[in-house]
Amino acid sequence: MGIKIFHVDAFTDKPFSGNPAAVCLLKSMPGAAWMQALAAEMNLSETAFVVPGKNGFRLRWFTPATEVELCGHATLASAHALWECGAVKKAEIKFHTLSGRLTAARAGDWIELDFPARPQKSAAAPAGLARALGKEPLAVSRSGPYYIAEFRDEKAVRALAPDFEALKRIPMLDVAVTARGSGRPYDFVSRVFAPAEGVNEDPVTGSAHCGLAPYWAARLGKAEFLARQVSRRGGTLRLLLRGDRVKLMGRAVTVSSGEIAL
Repeated sequence: MGIKIFHVDAFTDKPFSGNPAAVCLLKSMPGAAWMQALAAEMNLSETAFVVPGKNGFRLRWFTPATEVELCGHATLASAHALWECGAVKKAEIKFHTLSGRLTAARAGDWIELDFPARPQKSAAAPAGLARALGKEPLAVSRSGPYYIAEFRDEKAVRALAPDFEALKRIPMLDVAVTARGSGRPYDFVSRVFAPAEGVNEDPVTGSAHCGLAPYWAARLGKAEFLARQVSRRGGTLRLLLRGDRVKLMGRAVTVSSGEIAL
């Protein structure tokens, strides 16, 4: 029998939108080189590897180019796949990851993830960032591996056409560009660029919102948000900031499932 694998679109309720992830269900954790090779073969922004363990599941995430410490959409996709295939009956799933223990819980037709918050720190913009983005941001700060660059409005965020080769040469990992929403229902919008990790533009990025939630909490004076990542595919997240944790809520849909014939 082959290895079960699912193609899941996360942070959306309809296929061919949101952020696609491959979810590989395994009996034991393979070597990192094999996981990296499979992630490159799948060529999605993330491939998740899920293995049963004590009191939950071990979970690792790989882009086509590297392993990452935290990924929201592939965690959402993993929980969705485990429930959909019947591997888990309980309403909560515990994942043990490089970022510690994470949980996923059913919330109606949404899935609620419990992730660590990443408050922003003051930081100078890396040299060449504005030129690579194509426009000078209003403000720049740092949140974990992300630079957060705020722009005037949603129109400015949507209009950005970055020079990805120039971004890749800047000594940083990822940049999240953001602005207040142009009106109801979204409190703020964003896009995320990560060319150094093999993903020029990530369609919907849960981990970035671990920093965007406290960023906008400080500016909007609230702790609950409806956010939209305005990539070409697009995706919607509900966010709840609670101290040093962020509740990330999204929906997911399976596009395909099958087996790896290896």
